[in-house]
Amino acid sequence: RACREFEVSEREGTLSVMRIRGRNSSWKQVRIGAPDASLTGASGMSAVTELVDKLGLVEALDGHVPAIKTRARGLSAGELVLAVTCTQLLGHDALVGLDRVRADVAGQELWPVAAPASTTTGALARRFTAAHLVGIEDAIAAVTSRWLRLLPARVRSPLVLRSPTIDLDSTEVEVFGRAKHGVAYNYVGQRAGRPHLASWAEAGLPLAADLLAGDQDVRPRCAGLLARAIACLPAAVCARPRVRADAGYFTAELAWAATGLGADYAVAAKRNSAFWRELAAVPAGAWCPARDMHGAQVAVMDYAPAGWPPDAYTIVRRVRVDAGHISADGRSRRRRTIEANQLALVLGGEADHAWAVSFIVTNLPTTTPADVVAVEHWFRGRTAIEERFREAKLGAGLNHLPSGQAAVNTVWMWSALLAGAISVMLQSLTGLSDDAGTARMHRLRHELLCVPARLIHHARNLTLRLPPGDHPLAEVLSRIRALPDPA
Repeated sequence: RACREFEVSEREGTLSVMRIRGRNSSWKQVRIGAPDASLTGASGMSAVTELVDKLGLVEALDGHVPAIKTRARGLSAGELVLAVTCTQLLGHDALVGLDRVRADVAGQELWPVAAPASTTTGALARRFTAAHLVGIEDAIAAVTSRWLRLLPARVRSPLVLRSPTIDLDSTEVEVFGRAKHGVAYNYVGQRAGRPHLASWAEAGLPLAADLLAGDQDVRPRCAGLLARAIACLPAAVCARPRVRADAGYFTAELAWAATGLGADYAVAAKRNSAFWRELAAVPAGAWCPARDMHGAQVAVMDYAPAGWPPDAYTIVRRVRVDAGHISADGRSRRRRTIEANQLALVLGGEADHAWAVSFIVTNLPTTTPADVVAVEHWFRGRTAIEERFREAKLGAGLNHLPSGQAAVNTVWMWSALLAGAISVMLQSLTGLSDDAGTARMHRLRHELLCVPARLIHHARNLTLRLPPGDHPLAEVLSRIRALPDPA
């Protein structure tokens, strides 16, 4: 039988529970009163609005994205993109989210632009062409330059003086509608779109992007994407860029494009017979311990595939794998990293370990073993672009392509990338990010953006009354307001 009373000592950090609610006869039912239009669940959008003003984001979008209407009334193309971005910042992952935020009357007063209806958004986004998408890219580049100038000197100096790293990668966004345009079945049988991204790794910001179908190869398009990405780097960044890419970009065209654009490159190579043959010629004394990777060793091979630039060479990494950690399943990914003869010996019980091997073709200058170790360690950081995809998918709704029209889905992709960029810029300019890194968008929403409040109008001023507790919104607003206004 359930206890009717349960008492706890009233020490610090404890609670006193007098009665179980179900047994309390004095419990009064809750009544639902009239709706209060002054309440909003997204008071933190006031910080986004003030940041947008300081960065000149609306002006940049309107200045670079061509008009989508004959008459200059209502939302412009840039304001439409920003409205979708703000909706994604609040966690909505479909166009219908615009209808939900429109219903928040008080919240709309805090937005940088008015939120259109979902049907209006879809109709206007269909008008976007390649020129409009290039405009979004150029506008984000202009805002990135403005953001870089506003950063504290200790944060800005490394970004300006050190070589910027441009990461290239793609991801799959599975869809289920048969009538969707611009999608196709990928190599694992999913009907998907494929966002193709070039990002600035050290800043955590997107530079250039395309939305491809799931069956489109990124290699024929990587040179053009890289050229656009380098063009979008702020002019203040004066060091020679470095390009990183995985084996999906293993093509001489990318290497020649990087060289022609004044950049160095490092591309993971596909393991073929030529690389395995050259690996056998590496002397035993040429291997050096890798940095921050237990059991790994690196060495240099004086080999480059045919057709690559003359300064190309190969860095090889091997990692010891005990026989007990090698799967007997032929589909195992690790088995593909082990040379065939070694794998046969391990599976036959004649060897107790094997070496999992990776090859990197690069032109980065190295003169000592320490340089080789540093280049290989830097190359492993290419997973930073996965964080951009994670934020866009799990934080800004890019886990869906909500429309049947390719143009609408491309606008949705760019809005998600812009939402991630605003998150990074907001945290870096207000001190929310620290040495531990930048908070993910889920946490930013929980602690700042989606805090409920009452919006009070008094004496031509707006006042937000937040719930009790320690909220960072006031401090964030004061730091944004301390930034200089755009010229």
